[in-house]
This record gives sequence, C-alpha cells and structure tokens, in this order.
Amino acid sequence: MLELGVKFLISYFIGSVMGAMLVGKLRGGVDIRTMGSGNAGGTNALRTQGTVFALGVVIVDIGKGVIGAGVVPGLNIPFVPQDPEVSRTWLTLACAAAAVLGHVWPIYHGFKGGKGAATLIGTLVILAPKLIIGVLLVWAWVLVMTGYVGLATMLAASALPIWLGFKHLPDNQPLFIYLTVMALFVIYWHRSNIERMRKGVELRNEKLMLFKPRESSSTDDET
Repeated sequence: MLELGVKFLISYFIGSVMGAMLVGKLRGGVDIRTMGSGNAGGTNALRTQGTVFALGVVIVDIGKGVIGAGVVPGLNIPFVPQDPEVSRTWLTLACAAAAVLGHVWPIYHGFKGGKGAATLIGTLVILAPKLIIGVLLVWAWVLVMTGYVGLATMLAASALPIWLGFKHLPDNQPLFIYLTVMALFVIYWHRSNIERMRKGVELRNEKLMLFKPRESSSTDDET
C-alpha cells in the first residue's frame, strides 16, 4: 500500500501544477481566475487571453494526465518497493484519477483549479486512446447543437462509461469503473452550469452553434 499511496500523491502533486497558472506566470503574472468566468481552464483562457495562451494551458493540462497515468505508475522510487499485492491496472487508474483531482483541487493554488476535462483526456491518451475520437465527436456535436461548453463536457464524459458498458463489459471492468467515477465527478464539478441552465441564464458560445437562437448571448465557461 505504500507504493500506491506515494504514487497517488505524486500524481496529485503533478496534477496540481495548473497550466493556466504556469502559462500566466510566463506571461507576466496573468491569473485568469480573476477574469472571465474565473475558471482556470482552457475555455476561459481562450476567451480572456487568446489562442496561443489557451493552447499552452491545454497542452500542460493534458500532459499532466499523460504523466499521471503513463509515467508515475512505473517509477522506481527509492525506499518504495513495488508492491506485488497491488494490481498494476488499479495502480495506473488510481494515479490517473489523482492527476485529475489535482487539477480540480490544486494544493499549490488554494485548491481552486479547473474542471478536469483536459487532464481527463490526457489520462485517456494512456488508458484508452481509441475512445478519444468518440468523446471529442460527442463533445463537438453537443456544442454545435446547444452552444453550451459545460453541457458538452458533461455529456461527453458520461458517454464514455455508457459506451464501454455496452461494448466491453465485463472485460474492461476496471476502466469502466474509472470512467464512471470520473463522469460523476465531471457532472459534480459542473453543478454551477447545471443550475444556470435550469434557471435559463447559462451563456452560450453562439459562434460555434449550427442553429443560432434569435436573441444573442455570449460564451459559456467551463472545460
């Protein structure tokens, strides 16, 4: 259990390195948490700082998921021997989850981070790369139909365990459990979006909508 605990914490600390804060520091101390929606994610970075800044944020945030799921589980750490009682599959999934949790609740930034989507995609690069195209297609379809980035993110995350459940159970049960838990977390992290949609005040990205509403609003916030 020592190996599991140590590697979980390492992945969490890596996940806590916020792309928005890192790129912002390189850009002279920009903190996008004080701008736009206040979210430290790619969408708010794009809206408030532009394409190059947002691209840097997304690269860092995806990279954390790749490192958490693909590098940390195989590390040889002094004085932390490999535990034969810990499944390598579950160790990898635990490290992947830790990276996502670190992004949402970063210890370095007062536990105020993003909403986990980019880092979750990063873990999929290692865990199930074939699912990425499908999840991006679902995300894009919901976005162009509704204009709601948060709704697109929630439905895309939810589609992953549903599809896996129909196609690959019981063979991929650990991955199914991981994706189910992550989907529930993504929905929880977007609860403010759900409340705004319920009240009819959620903002949209109308530029990307296929069928634009008559009355114009602006952009959504969370990824």
